[in-house]
Amino acid sequence: MNSQLTAFITLSCTSGVLNLYLCLYVFLKRYNYTKIAQLFISYTALIAVYCFASAFGLIATTLSAIKVWTAIQYVGMAFSTPLGLLFIMQYLGFHLTRKKIMALLAIPFISLIMVVTNDIHHFHYRVFEIDPILGEPYVHQEIGIWYIIHGIFTFGCMFVSFLLVLIHWKETTKAYRQQLIALMCGQLIPMITAFIYLLGLTPQGVDPVPMVLWASSFLYLWSINSSRLFRVMPVAKDAIFHSINDGVIVLDESARLIEFNQACSKVFPQLTRSMIGRDIGETWIEVTGQPMPFTLEAVVNTQDIEIVLSDHTYQVRVTELQHVNHGKGLLLIFTDITELKELQRQLEQLAFYDELTQIYNRRAFFQQCNQAYSEARESSSAFTVILMDIDHFKNVNDTYGHAIGDQLLVHVVKVCQSVLKKGELFARYGGEEFVLALKDSTLLEGQALANLLCNSVESQPLMTTEGAIRATISCGVAEGTKGQETLYQLLNNADKALYAAKQAGRNRVHVFLE
Repeated sequence: MNSQLTAFITLSCTSGVLNLYLCLYVFLKRYNYTKIAQLFISYTALIAVYCFASAFGLIATTLSAIKVWTAIQYVGMAFSTPLGLLFIMQYLGFHLTRKKIMALLAIPFISLIMVVTNDIHHFHYRVFEIDPILGEPYVHQEIGIWYIIHGIFTFGCMFVSFLLVLIHWKETTKAYRQQLIALMCGQLIPMITAFIYLLGLTPQGVDPVPMVLWASSFLYLWSINSSRLFRVMPVAKDAIFHSINDGVIVLDESARLIEFNQACSKVFPQLTRSMIGRDIGETWIEVTGQPMPFTLEAVVNTQDIEIVLSDHTYQVRVTELQHVNHGKGLLLIFTDITELKELQRQLEQLAFYDELTQIYNRRAFFQQCNQAYSEARESSSAFTVILMDIDHFKNVNDTYGHAIGDQLLVHVVKVCQSVLKKGELFARYGGEEFVLALKDSTLLEGQALANLLCNSVESQPLMTTEGAIRATISCGVAEGTKGQETLYQLLNNADKALYAAKQAGRNRVHVFLE
């Protein structure tokens, strides 16, 4: 064995030992690290297999033994490069699914099968034999079609890994750049060596890549100890930006679109990357079919606004943004509050509306009427209330049942609503009793409206399966005189008038007179 071959074997074994050490070191401390360490353990273990198999292949004395060690090399070499790419991707914050991982490992698996069965089809090596000049363990080989495919895939994995790290260099703070240097060089060293090997500039019959992998191992070890690789890692701003659930649009100082995240596709399905650089007003019209419902100048540094897009309600926050290059811009954040608004509507419905008749309940009436009555007193304007009661309602429940009684309540409300104009405060006061508050209406106007309601209810019977049910109502009307009464006193006066209407025979209107 000549000294050159001994040097090759020594360098390959050194690379294998260092990667095995890295694998065991991280494995023993895996509970102290993040989940990314699991990928690194597999990655370094496969590189160790690759390096040791290469060394053993260089001491083989027969072609069959060389083929066996070559197949074992491919166990490590074919799978280590895509695992290195997966390691870089997870480090940078990419979301890795099982399908993505399996798809990336498909070609390495096929390559291993191709090498093991090469003597049958010769797709990987067209010729694989002992070098006729140098002798064993040097190999003369002529590559096949699958060798080219595998080579492109391997080189592509290393190049993409290097490129991903390089792209995120500027986005990473100085404290973490040592890690990026180790990761970039860890991919760059074998990539350049493999490229030189493919160009035929390395010693013939020997794969030089395992001999240089010790350098990558030293860099990884340095990064683990000096910059806490696996313990503290930068998450790419890209990953954070696109993982935000809210839609985010970034504008420059001229209100032109310069960036948006993935969540924007839910807010604006028609928004595409081709629209970057265009004015946001024009873009908004194109993707929504309508002009912007707000102006950027009006909402910066002011309260949030709400817009409705595609049956969804969004809260829009617009804030000023200072770019890295000292330019100014705007940040538009769209938060979907559709469920929140629906919940608010349901809570409001439960809190302020009568469940059966869908008009205001007693609580909502007092809340609304107190404010209206206070305003009327301050302006010394007229204010009248009407209390209504369905006559003999208990008899309806006793005769036809509560279901028909509920139908009658709803029927009377609808009849009254058909008479009322917009603006009257109409509420269910309790049981079969209702109340109307009329702002800017005198006692005579209230009396006229009450008579109209009585006549309408009497003339429109409820049609049921039990037949037509005629109902009448009694009304008591009272007006605030010179704004001296409180709302409760005013309602008490109306109640006295209502009692008088019932005593007088029902189906009639009485007014309260002092």
